[in-house]
Amino acid sequence: MDAINLSKYIIKSGKEAGINDISNKKLQKLLYYVQAWTLVLYDKKAFNDEIEAWVHGPAIPDVYRQYKNFVFEAIPPEAIRDVKKIDEDVAAVVKDVLSVYGKYDADYLEVLSHTETPWREARGEKMPFENSSDKISTDTMKSYYGEKLKRAQKGA
Repeated sequence: MDAINLSKYIIKSGKEAGINDISNKKLQKLLYYVQAWTLVLYDKKAFNDEIEAWVHGPAIPDVYRQYKNFVFEAIPPEAIRDVKKIDEDVAAVVKDVLSVYGKYDADYLEVLSHTETPWREARGEKMPFENSSDKISTDTMKSYYGEKLKRAQKGA
């Protein structure tokens, strides 16, 4: 699956769950967390596109371009068409990610992603507002969020 198709599913599912503030920026972060948790929980990618470490957090360039006309506004339902059925495992992760992360706004999710190792590692020594197309490693994502899950399961 590609990230554009998954983004349509996330927007549709978000609307159905009462999440009406999915902007391009927020969508980027939701896609990132879907990818991370699918890697951890199912040992596979939710989508094949690479995620880049942009100034405002993790981003998928094709998805950004798809929805850039909405700037910081919520992406309206009419902007999505032909929502394809997705893998059941990924659908379960989307549901969980929307439940956990969907309540936060795009700015909060940006700040959250900036505190986490995968984005920070990909950015390296770049200045906070320096543009970057550096890729976020899926191996780092799987390791970092896998450790978070282990700590949570131990109650730490």
